[in-house]
Amino acid sequence: MYITCLDLEGVLVPEIWIAFAEASNIPELKRTTRDEPDYNKLMNWRLEILKQHNLGLKEIQDTIATIDPIPGAKEFLDELRSITQVIIISDTFTQFATPLMKKLGWPTIFCNSLEVAPDGEITGFKMRIENSKYTTVKALQSIGYETIASGDSYNDLGMIHASKAGFLFKSTDKIKADNPNLMAYETYDELLEAIKKAME
Repeated sequence: MYITCLDLEGVLVPEIWIAFAEASNIPELKRTTRDEPDYNKLMNWRLEILKQHNLGLKEIQDTIATIDPIPGAKEFLDELRSITQVIIISDTFTQFATPLMKKLGWPTIFCNSLEVAPDGEITGFKMRIENSKYTTVKALQSIGYETIASGDSYNDLGMIHASKAGFLFKSTDKIKADNPNLMAYETYDELLEAIKKAME
């Protein structure tokens, strides 16, 4: 029994924070987990910037409403879900992900949640579990599943290395160079073929 575990941002949809950085004209918010391996550090830094600019959840959700999946992502996901179970494991938050899940046909997603004040200020965030991608893959394996994993960032490496088969997808040159043992793909057709082969 296989479950394929996919990252969300950069793999199926564009990076939310990059889109928001462009919409809000705050270029430093373009920093993502491709640049900063420590997610808690990255998020606390982001929240500080939002506070400085008096921006809250509504402004980010307004940007998210304009984001569409990467071309081909929904078709890839539909085909993949016809041959295996799929879980999206993301460090994003339910308040960000829901509109994107609708556009992707409501796949299963495991993610985190934001702490939001009545005035819409994002005051904090609650991670579902420590090191969630790796921990979730190990938990799935503990109940009898073989996992296949794919992602693009530093925070995906744990689940990729822990899985029976793991692939980088649309990753950075640095991450690819640092992980020469991992196959790296750029198109959904290539990734789908690699996953099918891994399941044989």
